[in-house]
Amino acid sequence: MTVMSLRALPLLAALCVAGAAQAALPVGAKAPDFSAEAAVGGQAFKFKLADALKQGPVVLYFYPKAFTSGCTVEAHQFAEATDKFKAHGATVIGMSNDDIDTLKKFSVEACRNKFAVAADAGGKVIKDYDVALKIVPGMADRVSYLIAPDGKVAAVYSSMNPDGHIEAMLKAVDQLKK
Repeated sequence: MTVMSLRALPLLAALCVAGAAQAALPVGAKAPDFSAEAAVGGQAFKFKLADALKQGPVVLYFYPKAFTSGCTVEAHQFAEATDKFKAHGATVIGMSNDDIDTLKKFSVEACRNKFAVAADAGGKVIKDYDVALKIVPGMADRVSYLIAPDGKVAAVYSSMNPDGHIEAMLKAVDQLKK
């Protein structure tokens, strides 16, 4: 790790807990399709958005960095709510630019084997969804999307505070179902 990156760690940690986030894709926009290496319960697999949408809506949430305080809190909250999302027919997937080996561990420890987390190698999906942190390009901002089965963005929630994402997405899934 370089001296510059060591100096950035406290700032990154603060960003992962609080601050303003911005989502670029508005409600009604076509969600960019993607496939990515993902993990659930420590096991790697290929996640394909198009395939998941055939099963129902997808809650795609972006987070900055696995195992940071805010990102771990958010993963725990999504894990606790996964059964509620499943009851509405929704799939939950988290995404960051962490490598797949890190995400295998994160999927067990923070996600509690409840939902998948995907590795965005190179930050392509982060760029496509325009959710890059402005001060650390390539790293995701904290933004949650509900993508309807037709592939369009049905809801967006942006906040660097991990609290509120689950409530907003559950409400959106419920509204989509109606």
